[in-house]
Amino acid sequence: MKFVLFKKSLEEGAAPIYLFEGEEEYFKVRGEEMLREKFVAEPSLDSAAYEGADMKGAAMTALVAAAQSFPFMSPKRLVKVTDFYPTEKEYAAYLKSYFEDPQPSTVLLIVNSAPAKGKGFDLKKAPNVTFVDCCRADEETVMRWIYTRFKREQIYADTEVCERVMRYCLADMSRVAGEAEKLIAFAGRGGKLTPEDVDEIVYRDTDYKIYEMTGAISVGNYTKYASVMAELKAKGADEMNLLNGLCSYFRTLFEIAALKKSDADTAAMLGMKEYAVKMSRRQASAFTPIRLKKCYAFLNDAINGVKRGVLTPEGALLRANADIFFDLKPNNRT
Repeated sequence: MKFVLFKKSLEEGAAPIYLFEGEEEYFKVRGEEMLREKFVAEPSLDSAAYEGADMKGAAMTALVAAAQSFPFMSPKRLVKVTDFYPTEKEYAAYLKSYFEDPQPSTVLLIVNSAPAKGKGFDLKKAPNVTFVDCCRADEETVMRWIYTRFKREQIYADTEVCERVMRYCLADMSRVAGEAEKLIAFAGRGGKLTPEDVDEIVYRDTDYKIYEMTGAISVGNYTKYASVMAELKAKGADEMNLLNGLCSYFRTLFEIAALKKSDADTAAMLGMKEYAVKMSRRQASAFTPIRLKKCYAFLNDAINGVKRGVLTPEGALLRANADIFFDLKPNNRT
């Protein structure tokens, strides 16, 4: 099931075994919190936690023994194991009997970052396992979460406010949740939020600031570019941080434009968030492929100049900025 359905499912009680799988940490942390809030009254007595790396071979008997124990002062006992990837042989030898007949007063929570690979057993296929998809949420889900969170506090926030929160946090739910709480504290129950409030309160990811700088490059707005660059420097970024960040970003834009794949396929191939791919694709369309490649080359040349000792970091950034905005040829440089 998708995570948005998980909370509602708890109204009917807990499943005996949950598999939380995906890269979105917020969903995994929040899901565990929901289980504890509803079923575990005394965590020190009625919960146990294990690392999957320690659960090899016969060591899995300790996990099973913990799951078979009864709770002392809570409705349920919660046994959690993180990054747990048993082989098919291990599953058959140590886990199969428990999964087929789990302890009804225990919730076994398996929290994995990714699906099993190679000879790993696919726990989704095991009996009595409820799979909760903790992959990155899509744009619509994040927007709905933000709107609902504000509404619960009786705070008025229109679509533009919610969208800015999402964009500034690059749709990362952990960051979205944290920034939403800051805005709630700012507005107060029954208050109102404006786009300007979001601009003032929400910290924009460094990646988002690179996105803003690149957007300024696409329209030739050096004033905006320099303003964001100054903001990053004030936050501690030096010239090499800026050069490396911009160079990496332009390389990514060029790769996304060249791949011509769907957002989901591109995200998987480049190891990115799908929403970040969507934003990057939108931005890449403002450049010609030739200009994307040239901007990447200008930045890469500047970085290499520092590595060879022919440029200082300050000089390299100045040269890259001049090349990017004025497309200087080497023989036109002074």
